[in-house]
Amino acid sequence: MFKILKSLSKSLGGGKSAAPKPQAAPKAGGTLLDKVNKGAPAAATKAEPPKTAEELCGISSKMPKDEVRAQLKILFRRYNRSASSLDNKTRSEADKMLDAIVEVREKHFGEI
Repeated sequence: MFKILKSLSKSLGGGKSAAPKPQAAPKAGGTLLDKVNKGAPAAATKAEPPKTAEELCGISSKMPKDEVRAQLKILFRRYNRSASSLDNKTRSEADKMLDAIVEVREKHFGEI
């Protein structure tokens, strides 16, 4: 398995055979990407209020029980797979969503 990963990384350019390329100096006006990135920290610093479990799951109070059950079923499939991910961010998001799914299910359909 390790040999396969090693050969794939070499074939995809992950090898150290090439010297690092010098990057061009940014223009005085900047690129579009630079302009977009300048605005990102201001948007990232805004604190969003925490969402309820229904909002996270996309459930409204007007939805019939059949639609709620179908939505929760789809979300459970998606996030149950992600719960075993090696990526910490993906796994923590999946755990958060699974907790929300359980909360909504208990609210609408009773204790599990």
